[in-house]
Amino acid sequence: MNRDPNRLERRGAQRFEVNLPLTVHFEDRTFPGFTQDVSGRGVFFYAETVLPQGAVVQLTFNMPSEITLTENMPVRCRGRVLRTSPALAGQRTGIAVQLDAYDYLPADEPVTQFVRVSAASATGGGSGLGPR
Repeated sequence: MNRDPNRLERRGAQRFEVNLPLTVHFEDRTFPGFTQDVSGRGVFFYAETVLPQGAVVQLTFNMPSEITLTENMPVRCRGRVLRTSPALAGQRTGIAVQLDAYDYLPADEPVTQFVRVSAASATGGGSGLGPR
């Protein structure tokens, strides 16, 4: 990843590096994943599946307080796959999704039915929260 401080950032929303479990719904399938970074307009996550560019997906996870500006809140987002990063042997596929809409869920509604997976093994780094 290019971390050149002089590089022009073209994104319209600040991204936060945060590893959160999420649930992905695509067509009639549901599978787990975990985020690498999140913004108010998009999510980059890892999953053990391949999604086609342009696919409409639904993601369910806890939106961090840095984006909601209040507290962590469970959300169900709808969006489109912009790109995928092919998985190398033994790794998960990286998937970038542009969020089109999201709904806040009741605080007691479970956002994921899966156990959290270690993000460090797939991304080569630890978890953390900070703007990117």
